[in-house]
Amino acid sequence: MRALTWQGRETVSVEDVPDPRIEQPTDAIVRVTSTAVCGSDLHLYGVLGMFLDAGDVLGHEAMGVVEEVGPAAGDLQVGDRVVVPFTISCGRCWMCTRGLQSQCETTQVRSQDKGAALFGYTRLYGQVPGGQAQYLRVPQAHYGPVKVPDDGAPDERYLYLSDVLPTAWQAVEYADVPEGGSVVVVGLGPVGQMAARVALHRGAGTVIGIEPVAERRAMAERHGVTTLDPQAAGALVPAVRDLTSGRGPDSVIDAVGMEAHGSPAAETVQKAVGFLPDAVAAPLTERAATDRLAALRTAFDLVRRGGTVSISGVYGGALDPLPMLQLFDKQVTLRMGQANVRRWVDDLLPLAQDAADPLGVLDLRTHRVPLESAPEAYATFQRKEDGCIKVVLDPWA
Repeated sequence: MRALTWQGRETVSVEDVPDPRIEQPTDAIVRVTSTAVCGSDLHLYGVLGMFLDAGDVLGHEAMGVVEEVGPAAGDLQVGDRVVVPFTISCGRCWMCTRGLQSQCETTQVRSQDKGAALFGYTRLYGQVPGGQAQYLRVPQAHYGPVKVPDDGAPDERYLYLSDVLPTAWQAVEYADVPEGGSVVVVGLGPVGQMAARVALHRGAGTVIGIEPVAERRAMAERHGVTTLDPQAAGALVPAVRDLTSGRGPDSVIDAVGMEAHGSPAAETVQKAVGFLPDAVAAPLTERAATDRLAALRTAFDLVRRGGTVSISGVYGGALDPLPMLQLFDKQVTLRMGQANVRRWVDDLLPLAQDAADPLGVLDLRTHRVPLESAPEAYATFQRKEDGCIKVVLDPWA
């Protein structure tokens, strides 16, 4: 089959790789009909290559049709149309039964002291081949895959149940926005876009998106979000307070993560580490690295006293300095973590199915290209060129 493989820093290529096969009784094989590029994939593309091997298949947002099932794959059947959550979880362990599927004790990568295994996401998370491919082996298929209607709707109606929608929903849940309250979303990439829409859908009175890219602000504004350009707003904190009764928002969602703009020193160090041999770079990144914290510090500055900061952006550094005096003095609550996808599916699937499209899932994808064009798409997405906000790959085009 054809699959997108990591080959080196900022280098990916589509190659012939062996077709996946059933390896465990709970496995299934899915013929992938659509697979998306996530902002987290860009972290692998540009920063976290020391945890990858050349030839690793990338991608963790996929859907398709079941082609084969193992004998213990539950009620999953050949021909089912499914979305595959990016977290691999069993549904039966102590963590899963408490709604913490991203900490699944069955698939936990204990050798790396990490949570549940993830598709296409480095040795740290199990080195499971990813979904930017024509076929995908799905472990724990008795629980993970989400059946969706074979209703003729475009894949993009359901595809984002794999990651973007549950991540956004959890970000808003963790933000604890009061009914009619205010929330700022820092970063209007795919997760930020959906988090802003989810917040409005769930009753927030004021939703503000902070984003330097004009096309991303325009998309958010189509869905009722007030936006600010941090490069043009002057003093950002007073500008936001003017929109939130003078005290700042009840909640802030950091939807950016480790590669935030405005952190030049950390960016220089990150890039330098990326050129070191893996044996040197990996321990440095795990135990001595810092991230670009501009977005997170912005969140801390903006949130009102007694408010909540919810972090959905991915961070990787072990020595990220936090302004503890500020956080303590402002009595800020912090919540964060990988999305517990299956926990939120029952809330989200009816919204995705709704013909009225209340979350605007059909207004997120800006580019759909053949899998063979994935290397160019990665570069375009990383550079934020051509109005690129969300890329979907077609493995069979």
